[in-house]
Amino acid sequence: MVLPDTQSFAADVSSPPASWQIKLLYDGACPLCVREVNFLKKRDAGRGLVAFVDIADDQYSAEANGGVDFETAMGRIHAVLPDGTVIQNVEVFRQVYEILGMGWIYAVTKWPVVGPLVDWIYEIWADWRLALTGRPDLATIVTERQQRLCQTEGRCQLKD
Repeated sequence: MVLPDTQSFAADVSSPPASWQIKLLYDGACPLCVREVNFLKKRDAGRGLVAFVDIADDQYSAEANGGVDFETAMGRIHAVLPDGTVIQNVEVFRQVYEILGMGWIYAVTKWPVVGPLVDWIYEIWADWRLALTGRPDLATIVTERQQRLCQTEGRCQLKD
């Protein structure tokens, strides 16, 4: 169990929290993820429609982000809706792009044949994302994070 840090959560939100329509949880240590987020931030144009939360930040808090813990968030892309609903995988992109007025880009993924194919391709991408970007495997990243947080912030994982 990770002892929670309820004081803060990592978010890059320049507008009041009530204005966002979706909270996108992204890996700020992934160069491809950061590239996509930078594109989306430009499209958001300071409107605050999307709250961008960097899960790689040591201040990331699952409690402040729909209960999505670091390891789960690293495995697949997630987002949280204002009512607390957590969505994941390609559905995140569909909704973010729709909110930003670019829903046409992912519209084809709603089609009966195309949607499942795109979802399947995303699953493959998510499984290989870390290796393809030259990073250690998920278990190593989680272990290194736990060790770092334990040493720097006293947020240690307790063994049962």
